[in-house]
Amino acid sequence: MKVAVFQHEPTEPAGYLEQVFAEHNIPFEYVRLCETGAVPRTDATHLVFMGGPMSVNDEREYPYLKEEKELIRRSAKNRQRVLGICLGAQLIASAFGAPVYRSVPETGWHLLETVPGSPGVFARFPAHFPVFQLHGETFAIPYGGRLLCTGGRVKNQGFAIGSCLGLQFHLEMTGKIIRDWSRGLKKYDREKIARDTPRYLAESNRLCRIVAEDFAGVSRSRPA
Repeated sequence: MKVAVFQHEPTEPAGYLEQVFAEHNIPFEYVRLCETGAVPRTDATHLVFMGGPMSVNDEREYPYLKEEKELIRRSAKNRQRVLGICLGAQLIASAFGAPVYRSVPETGWHLLETVPGSPGVFARFPAHFPVFQLHGETFAIPYGGRLLCTGGRVKNQGFAIGSCLGLQFHLEMTGKIIRDWSRGLKKYDREKIARDTPRYLAESNRLCRIVAEDFAGVSRSRPA
């Protein structure tokens, strides 16, 4: 088993996912698209697509977005596990023909709701849970996909299609990533995030662990 993490922005690493993979001795490598601008061949069995400031519709400016979509479709056809976070989720939606478009911007901590009867990993999620958001676009659910969780301001927050899981929100957050991202935000947002983080980060990490271990097909290393 090997995980490839597709990174679109230097400040958007895998974060807490790295810790979970390391605890289970799961090898992972970064594909730093922010440096190379091209999708290389990879022998990875599991693929993670992280966030980024661009739109999935910006294929002219970022040609590798089209390559990523093709890789997602090919991987899904081969039943490889694919996890998309924020931009990564939008890439999965777009790869399967669903539109990605502007939405109400969401910044900081928000509460989401699990869709009753959701299968797979979301069957282990609580009815309501906190997540970190930083996005200005959203996606439609592609044909054959299933909505897993929703938000009050932006409805489509998580979905599954085949072997792919797309999450609009950021479960990978760590204290360092939050501090790094907060520097460029408005004072009100910085202060609110600083107040909310001690309340929500531990639960976000717990849910990230559930997703990461399910994605990798390993047993839980600690009670969830």
